Amino acid sequence: MRGDESNTIKCLIATDNHVGYMEKDLVRGNDSIRTFEEILSIAKREEVDIILLAGDLFHESKPSQKSMYGVMKLLREYCYGDRPCPIELLSDQSINFPDALSTVNYQDPNINISIPIFSIHGNHDDPLTDHICALDLLSVSGLLNHFGKPREREEIDISPVLMRKGTTRMALYGIGNIRDDRLHRAFLNRKVKMLRPAEDTDDWFNIMLFHQNRVKHGKTDYIPENFLDDFLDLVIWGHEHECLIQPQESVGEGYDISQPGSSIATSLIEGEAKRKHIGILKITNKEYELETIPLRTVRPFKLEEVILSEVDGLRPSDTKGVQKYLVTQVNRLVEEAKEEWQALQREYNDNPGECPKPLIRLKVDYSGGFPTYNITQFGQQFVETVANPKNIISFHRRRAHAKDAKKPVTDISTSRLLARLPEKMDAIQIDDIVDEYLAMDNLGILPENELGDAVKLYVDKDDRDAIKEFLDSYLTKARTSLQNKQLTTDADDIMEEAGKNKLIHAQAYARDNAAGERVLMAQRKNYGDKEDDENMDDEDEVVDSRQRVSTGRGRGRGRGRGGTSSRGRGGRGGKQAAASIIDDPVELIDDDDDAGPFVATPSTPSISKRRLPIAFTSKKPAKKQATLQFY
Repeated sequence: MRGDESNTIKCLIATDNHVGYMEKDLVRGNDSIRTFEEILSIAKREEVDIILLAGDLFHESKPSQKSMYGVMKLLREYCYGDRPCPIELLSDQSINFPDALSTVNYQDPNINISIPIFSIHGNHDDPLTDHICALDLLSVSGLLNHFGKPREREEIDISPVLMRKGTTRMALYGIGNIRDDRLHRAFLNRKVKMLRPAEDTDDWFNIMLFHQNRVKHGKTDYIPENFLDDFLDLVIWGHEHECLIQPQESVGEGYDISQPGSSIATSLIEGEAKRKHIGILKITNKEYELETIPLRTVRPFKLEEVILSEVDGLRPSDTKGVQKYLVTQVNRLVEEAKEEWQALQREYNDNPGECPKPLIRLKVDYSGGFPTYNITQFGQQFVETVANPKNIISFHRRRAHAKDAKKPVTDISTSRLLARLPEKMDAIQIDDIVDEYLAMDNLGILPENELGDAVKLYVDKDDRDAIKEFLDSYLTKARTSLQNKQLTTDADDIMEEAGKNKLIHAQAYARDNAAGERVLMAQRKNYGDKEDDENMDDEDEVVDSRQRVSTGRGRGRGRGRGGTSSRGRGGRGGKQAAASIIDDPVELIDDDDDAGPFVATPSTPSISKRRLPIAFTSKKPAKKQATLQFY
């Protein structure tokens, strides 16, 4: 790609920093904040114009004071400065940033910002009570620009942040994380509208920050790539932790996808073991180029699987021999991790220094009668050499045939369910576990829908008390209700009345959730204040790339600073926009094709083109029209 620097918008792209992950761990407590600092230092060294973050800056919705302080300190250190930001903002800031004093931070006269950050929220740092999240605090403080918060539950209108540098005009779209099934349904019902600049519509480079499941987890628990509008040029896809940063062509559409992946490993699986990268994106008119840069501060991580029955010389009866073999394999992985880390450091520094303790995961298939060992005791011998000694080994067996595996389940208890979750998470999604148990209808008096949400909070949000507090709250209410009705001591009468209470409660909960809101989450006032533990089997949102619904093309990996990817769509930009922020506002249109990315059902209404000024000169509310109402 050729172009004058004065016409090139230079961005750093990253996602899923998860600051605060395992911050109380003595060995790994500073991993996330250290790598986030490296990312900011790269942005400053490369003199980028802006930083784009695609969600999950924090690991929790309510980050600790330590995490919040660390991020605020780094943002002031690396993003403040006298170097002016060369990006001209053309869109109405009251629409793009309605909750942050309606001002992009680098145009605030009270502070000096040299590298502005534009970020959407993810599923870990999403707004909970009062629709406020940690990013809102940073945004109102002028440290970054949080955008992409849906303002309506049913109708999701996405207005771009319009930018210009020289002859290059960029429309930045973003939508913070929404529960996948709700967003999936909104797309199917044609309730998601992406507005486009009405002036020189085809001359804008359209980029989108997105934070949803890309891999299919269930029937509607993901967003198919063909749901997004085909006028997009590039999508920065967050939430998935596997680093697939080299652009791939989307399935069935004309845009490209870059999946930077997480900057820290939050689970011990194959997707997290790949080298972590960030990207330097250069946009000139309708063309772009992406340079990948490996992150050097990421703790080394090696993962391998061994099948004991296929190892020559090992016998199931030789317990000591099997354990000696596993110890040898762990030591080998430790040495390989150190060698790879030092090789990466030597690319930038002749003196790489001491390698941090690596993360090691050895997946052991003990099918065929081989013994297992106490994982914690086994790891004690590696306390001085491995960062995760408590869960180095993961034992598993090959699955039996379906007809042999199906066994009747006669009862369920909270303790059994919680005990089963960690060992299942390497092979099965949490939704499958919940559905398996709750579909058997043997909970008695507990409403399945609310219990299911509590279990998902426990796993997806790391909320240790969600299930216990749900049980305490519901059982207290049920007991009070039964006592007030002064029933007889007949057990059948009591169970019948309890069943009625359960049905009423479940129906009320379903009504409250009709709009897709997480009622249980909103009630959890203290969510996020609990201590993190050392569980590293949190599958989070990472799935092996072999399980992908589609692979696309061009799935190359960048190595070192030399890896670049260049794409272009259409010709170079046309005449320069003459719009100003107030006097000549850029208009937006909803350029929705009636055919859509999917086949419309007969009940689906047709949608015509609509126009909306992206800037208002009056503070009075816009006059309502018969066809639409945008804010």
